[in-house]
Amino acid sequence: MSQIKIQNTQNPTIVKFILPDFITKGENFEFKNIDETAQSPLAKELFYLPFVKTVYISNNFIAIEKFSIVEWEEVQDTVADHISNFLMKGKQILIESTTDSKKKQPITIYAESTPNPAVIKFVANKLLTKKGVEFKNIDEAKSSPLAQELFKLPFVKEIFIDENYVSISKYDSFDWNEFIQSTRGFIKEFLEKGNLAVEESLLLDTTEIEKQADVHFDSLDEKSQKIINILEEYVKPAVQADGGNIAFQNYNPNTNIVQVVLQGACSGCPSSTFTLKNGIENMLKQMLDDKAIIVEAINA
Repeated sequence: MSQIKIQNTQNPTIVKFILPDFITKGENFEFKNIDETAQSPLAKELFYLPFVKTVYISNNFIAIEKFSIVEWEEVQDTVADHISNFLMKGKQILIESTTDSKKKQPITIYAESTPNPAVIKFVANKLLTKKGVEFKNIDEAKSSPLAQELFKLPFVKEIFIDENYVSISKYDSFDWNEFIQSTRGFIKEFLEKGNLAVEESLLLDTTEIEKQADVHFDSLDEKSQKIINILEEYVKPAVQADGGNIAFQNYNPNTNIVQVVLQGACSGCPSSTFTLKNGIENMLKQMLDDKAIIVEAINA
Protein backbone atom coordinates (compact mmCIF):
# COMPACT_ATOMS: atom_id res chain seq x y z
CA MET A 1 0.00 0.00 0.00
CA SER A 2 1.21 3.49 -0.85
CA GLN A 3 2.64 5.52 2.05
CA ILE A 4 1.70 8.70 0.24
CA LYS A 5 -0.95 10.79 1.98
CA ILE A 6 -3.41 12.82 -0.04
CA GLN A 7 -4.24 16.27 1.32
CA ASN A 8 -6.67 18.81 -0.11
CA THR A 9 -5.81 22.52 -0.09
CA GLN A 10 -7.88 25.69 0.07
CA ASN A 11 -7.51 25.83 -3.71
CA PRO A 12 -9.84 23.12 -5.12
CA THR A 13 -7.64 22.68 -8.21
CA ILE A 14 -4.54 21.80 -6.13
CA VAL A 15 -3.93 18.62 -4.14
CA LYS A 16 -0.85 17.76 -2.10
CA PHE A 17 0.72 14.30 -2.14
CA ILE A 18 2.72 14.02 1.07
CA LEU A 19 5.69 11.65 1.26
CA PRO A 20 7.08 10.07 4.45
CA ASP A 21 10.50 11.67 3.89
CA PHE A 22 11.76 15.08 2.81
CA ILE A 23 12.62 15.31 -0.87
CA THR A 24 14.19 18.78 -1.08
CA LYS A 25 16.82 20.61 0.96
CA GLY A 26 14.87 23.75 1.67
CA GLU A 27 14.37 24.43 -2.03
CA ASN A 28 11.09 24.78 -3.88
CA PHE A 29 10.40 23.91 -7.50
CA GLU A 30 7.59 24.79 -9.89
CA PHE A 31 7.12 23.17 -13.30
CA LYS A 32 4.50 24.61 -15.66
CA ASN A 33 5.03 22.23 -18.57
CA ILE A 34 7.04 19.21 -19.64
CA ASP A 35 9.74 21.35 -21.27
CA GLU A 36 10.70 22.74 -17.85
CA THR A 37 11.21 19.33 -16.20
CA ALA A 38 14.86 18.61 -17.02
CA GLN A 39 15.62 18.76 -13.29
CA SER A 40 12.75 16.44 -12.26
CA PRO A 41 12.13 13.04 -13.89
CA LEU A 42 9.01 12.64 -11.72
CA ALA A 43 7.50 15.93 -12.85
CA LYS A 44 8.19 14.89 -16.44
CA GLU A 45 6.24 11.66 -16.00
CA LEU A 46 3.38 13.45 -14.25
CA PHE A 47 2.94 15.77 -17.24
CA TYR A 48 2.06 12.72 -19.35
CA LEU A 49 -1.21 12.71 -17.38
CA PRO A 50 -3.47 14.94 -19.50
CA PHE A 51 -5.07 16.76 -16.57
CA VAL A 52 -1.81 17.95 -14.94
CA LYS A 53 -1.39 21.72 -15.27
CA THR A 54 1.42 22.57 -12.81
CA VAL A 55 3.68 20.52 -10.54
CA TYR A 56 5.14 21.95 -7.31
CA ILE A 57 7.83 20.08 -5.36
CA SER A 58 8.80 21.29 -1.88
CA ASN A 59 9.88 19.86 1.47
CA ASN A 60 8.09 16.51 1.78
CA PHE A 61 5.27 16.96 -0.70
CA ILE A 62 4.36 17.17 -4.35
CA ALA A 63 1.47 19.53 -5.10
CA ILE A 64 -0.32 19.25 -8.41
CA GLU A 65 -2.64 21.77 -10.01
CA LYS A 66 -5.12 20.19 -12.43
CA PHE A 67 -7.04 21.34 -15.46
CA SER A 68 -10.82 21.35 -15.11
CA ILE A 69 -11.35 18.30 -17.34
CA VAL A 70 -11.46 16.00 -14.31
CA GLU A 71 -12.34 16.12 -10.61
CA TRP A 72 -9.66 15.26 -8.08
CA GLU A 73 -11.85 12.59 -6.50
CA GLU A 74 -11.69 10.70 -9.79
CA VAL A 75 -7.91 10.72 -10.22
CA GLN A 76 -6.10 11.45 -6.95
CA ASP A 77 -5.66 7.78 -5.99
CA THR A 78 -4.26 7.05 -9.43
CA VAL A 79 -1.76 9.90 -9.08
CA ALA A 80 -0.71 8.69 -5.62
CA ASP A 81 -0.12 5.18 -7.03
CA HIS A 82 1.77 6.67 -9.97
CA ILE A 83 4.13 8.54 -7.61
CA SER A 84 4.48 5.47 -5.37
CA ASN A 85 5.39 3.22 -8.30
CA PHE A 86 7.92 5.78 -9.51
CA LEU A 87 9.62 5.75 -6.11
CA MET A 88 9.53 1.96 -5.79
CA LYS A 89 11.56 1.74 -8.99
CA GLY A 90 14.30 3.76 -7.30
CA LYS A 91 14.00 6.68 -9.67
CA GLN A 92 15.11 10.19 -8.69
CA ILE A 93 12.50 12.84 -8.01
CA LEU A 94 15.04 15.61 -8.57
CA ILE A 95 18.42 15.79 -10.27
CA GLU A 96 20.94 18.12 -8.65
CA SER A 97 21.77 20.99 -10.91
CA THR A 98 25.37 21.28 -12.10
CA THR A 99 24.98 25.01 -12.53
CA ASP A 100 25.79 27.63 -9.93
CA SER A 101 24.15 26.56 -6.66
CA LYS A 102 23.48 30.20 -5.91
CA LYS A 103 21.27 30.58 -8.96
CA LYS A 104 18.00 32.13 -7.90
CA GLN A 105 15.13 29.68 -7.66
CA PRO A 106 11.84 30.85 -9.12
CA ILE A 107 9.16 31.97 -6.69
CA THR A 108 5.97 29.93 -6.57
CA ILE A 109 2.70 31.74 -5.91
CA TYR A 110 -0.71 30.15 -5.93
CA ALA A 111 -4.09 31.66 -5.14
CA GLU A 112 -6.57 30.33 -2.60
CA SER A 113 -10.16 31.38 -2.02
CA THR A 114 -11.16 32.31 1.54
CA PRO A 115 -14.48 32.30 3.42
CA ASN A 116 -14.59 36.03 2.69
CA PRO A 117 -15.59 36.48 -1.00
CA ALA A 118 -13.85 39.87 -1.06
CA VAL A 119 -10.49 38.36 -0.10
CA ILE A 120 -8.07 36.12 -2.00
CA LYS A 121 -5.04 34.58 -0.32
CA PHE A 122 -1.82 34.41 -2.36
CA VAL A 123 0.57 31.78 -0.97
CA ALA A 124 4.32 31.87 -1.61
CA ASN A 125 6.97 29.17 -1.30
CA LYS A 126 9.09 31.40 0.94
CA LEU A 127 8.80 33.27 4.21
CA LEU A 128 7.54 36.79 3.63
CA THR A 129 7.47 38.09 7.20
CA LYS A 130 8.00 36.86 10.74
CA LYS A 131 5.30 39.17 12.04
CA GLY A 132 1.80 39.53 10.64
CA VAL A 133 1.07 43.05 9.37
CA GLU A 134 -2.16 44.63 8.16
CA PHE A 135 -2.50 47.73 6.00
CA LYS A 136 -5.76 49.62 5.43
CA ASN A 137 -4.24 52.03 2.89
CA ILE A 138 -0.98 52.93 1.18
CA ASP A 139 -0.04 55.45 3.87
CA GLU A 140 0.13 52.63 6.42
CA ALA A 141 2.29 50.46 4.15
CA LYS A 142 5.66 52.20 4.61
CA SER A 143 7.17 49.00 6.01
CA SER A 144 6.04 46.88 3.06
CA PRO A 145 7.42 47.51 -0.44
CA LEU A 146 5.06 44.84 -1.78
CA ALA A 147 1.97 46.38 -0.19
CA GLN A 148 2.91 49.81 -1.50
CA GLU A 149 2.98 48.46 -5.05
CA LEU A 150 -0.21 46.45 -4.62
CA PHE A 151 -2.10 49.51 -3.38
CA LYS A 152 -1.43 51.13 -6.76
CA LEU A 153 -3.78 48.55 -8.30
CA PRO A 154 -7.28 50.09 -8.41
CA PHE A 155 -9.16 47.11 -6.95
CA VAL A 156 -6.98 46.69 -3.82
CA LYS A 157 -8.70 47.83 -0.65
CA GLU A 158 -6.74 46.26 2.24
CA ILE A 159 -3.72 43.97 2.60
CA PHE A 160 -2.68 41.49 5.28
CA ILE A 161 0.74 39.77 5.12
CA ASP A 162 1.71 36.94 7.44
CA GLU A 163 4.33 34.19 7.23
CA ASN A 164 4.21 32.96 3.61
CA TYR A 165 1.03 34.54 2.28
CA VAL A 166 -0.61 37.81 1.26
CA SER A 167 -4.35 38.29 1.77
CA ILE A 168 -5.82 41.01 -0.44
CA SER A 169 -9.25 42.56 0.07
CA LYS A 170 -10.89 44.13 -2.99
CA TYR A 171 -13.48 46.86 -3.41
CA ASP A 172 -17.03 45.61 -4.02
CA SER A 173 -17.25 47.10 -7.51
CA PHE A 174 -14.52 44.77 -8.82
CA ASP A 175 -14.68 41.05 -9.65
CA TRP A 176 -11.82 38.84 -8.46
CA ASN A 177 -12.19 36.61 -11.53
CA GLU A 178 -10.71 39.41 -13.60
CA PHE A 179 -7.66 39.96 -11.42
CA ILE A 180 -6.54 36.73 -9.73
CA GLN A 181 -4.07 35.59 -12.39
CA SER A 182 -2.61 39.03 -13.02
CA THR A 183 -2.19 39.64 -9.27
CA ARG A 184 -0.54 36.26 -8.83
CA GLY A 185 1.89 37.13 -11.63
CA PHE A 186 2.49 40.59 -10.19
CA ILE A 187 3.47 39.22 -6.76
CA LYS A 188 5.61 36.47 -8.29
CA GLU A 189 7.54 38.91 -10.49
CA PHE A 190 7.96 41.41 -7.65
CA LEU A 191 9.51 38.79 -5.34
CA GLU A 192 11.64 37.17 -8.03
CA LYS A 193 13.38 40.51 -8.55
CA GLY A 194 14.62 40.23 -4.97
CA ASN A 195 12.22 42.81 -3.56
CA LEU A 196 11.05 42.45 0.02
CA ALA A 197 7.46 41.80 0.98
CA VAL A 198 8.04 43.40 4.38
CA GLU A 199 10.99 45.48 5.48
CA GLU A 200 11.08 44.21 9.05
CA SER A 201 13.69 46.75 10.10
CA LEU A 202 10.98 49.37 9.66
CA LEU A 203 8.62 47.52 11.98
CA LEU A 204 8.72 47.96 15.72
CA ASP A 205 11.34 45.81 17.40
CA THR A 206 9.71 42.37 17.35
CA THR A 207 11.89 41.13 20.21
CA GLU A 208 10.74 44.02 22.38
CA ILE A 209 7.13 43.40 21.34
CA GLU A 210 7.43 39.74 22.34
CA LYS A 211 8.88 40.71 25.73
CA GLN A 212 6.04 43.16 26.30
CA ALA A 213 3.53 40.50 25.28
CA ASP A 214 5.01 38.07 27.82
CA VAL A 215 4.82 40.70 30.56
CA HIS A 216 1.24 41.50 29.60
CA PHE A 217 0.32 37.79 29.59
CA ASP A 218 1.81 37.28 33.07
CA SER A 219 -0.19 40.22 34.40
CA LEU A 220 -3.53 38.79 33.25
CA ASP A 221 -5.91 36.74 35.36
CA GLU A 222 -5.87 32.96 35.01
CA LYS A 223 -9.01 32.78 32.87
CA SER A 224 -7.71 35.34 30.37
CA GLN A 225 -4.50 33.32 30.08
CA LYS A 226 -6.49 30.17 29.38
CA ILE A 227 -8.49 31.98 26.70
CA ILE A 228 -5.31 33.20 25.00
CA ASN A 229 -3.81 29.70 25.03
CA ILE A 230 -6.98 28.21 23.48
CA LEU A 231 -7.07 30.86 20.76
CA GLU A 232 -3.38 30.39 19.97
CA GLU A 233 -3.45 26.59 19.89
CA TYR A 234 -6.85 25.74 18.46
CA VAL A 235 -8.23 28.79 16.65
CA LYS A 236 -5.36 30.77 15.13
CA PRO A 237 -3.99 27.96 12.88
CA ALA A 238 -7.40 27.49 11.24
CA VAL A 239 -7.92 31.23 10.86
CA GLN A 240 -4.47 31.67 9.32
CA ALA A 241 -5.22 28.88 6.86
CA ASP A 242 -8.13 31.00 5.65
CA GLY A 243 -5.88 34.02 5.12
CA GLY A 244 -6.67 35.84 8.34
CA ASN A 245 -5.61 36.29 11.93
CA ILE A 246 -7.22 36.51 15.36
CA ALA A 247 -5.85 38.20 18.46
CA PHE A 248 -7.09 38.36 22.04
CA GLN A 249 -8.04 41.88 23.10
CA ASN A 250 -9.52 41.51 26.56
CA TYR A 251 -11.84 39.55 28.85
CA ASN A 252 -14.37 41.21 31.16
CA PRO A 253 -15.19 38.92 34.12
CA ASN A 254 -18.20 41.03 35.02
CA THR A 255 -19.95 40.60 31.67
CA ASN A 256 -18.17 37.36 30.65
CA ILE A 257 -17.41 38.97 27.26
CA VAL A 258 -14.27 38.01 25.35
CA GLN A 259 -13.21 40.60 22.77
CA VAL A 260 -11.02 39.56 19.85
CA VAL A 261 -9.51 41.40 16.89
CA LEU A 262 -9.96 39.91 13.42
CA GLN A 263 -7.53 40.71 10.62
CA GLY A 264 -7.02 39.83 6.98
CA ALA A 265 -9.69 37.69 5.35
CA CYS A 266 -11.56 37.43 8.65
CA SER A 267 -12.13 41.16 8.98
CA GLY A 268 -15.50 42.02 7.52
CA CYS A 269 -16.12 38.43 6.39
CA PRO A 270 -19.86 37.64 6.06
CA SER A 271 -19.30 34.34 7.86
CA SER A 272 -17.28 35.82 10.72
CA THR A 273 -20.30 36.20 13.00
CA PHE A 274 -21.19 32.54 12.47
CA THR A 275 -17.58 31.54 13.11
CA LEU A 276 -17.43 33.58 16.30
CA LYS A 277 -20.71 32.33 17.72
CA ASN A 278 -20.82 28.75 16.52
CA GLY A 279 -17.11 28.03 16.47
CA ILE A 280 -14.94 30.05 18.82
CA GLU A 281 -17.61 30.85 21.39
CA ASN A 282 -18.78 27.25 21.65
CA MET A 283 -15.19 26.04 21.93
CA LEU A 284 -14.45 28.43 24.79
CA LYS A 285 -17.68 27.48 26.56
CA GLN A 286 -16.76 23.82 26.37
CA MET A 287 -13.05 24.05 27.17
CA LEU A 288 -13.54 26.56 29.99
CA ASP A 289 -16.69 24.83 31.23
CA ASP A 290 -18.46 28.19 31.23
CA LYS A 291 -21.68 28.43 29.21
CA ALA A 292 -22.00 32.17 29.91
CA ILE A 293 -19.00 33.11 27.75
CA ILE A 294 -19.74 35.60 24.93
CA VAL A 295 -17.30 36.36 22.12
CA GLU A 296 -17.34 39.71 20.32
CA ALA A 297 -15.15 40.94 17.47
CA ILE A 298 -13.95 44.52 17.66
CA ASN A 299 -13.59 45.00 13.91
CA ALA A 300 -15.54 42.07 12.43
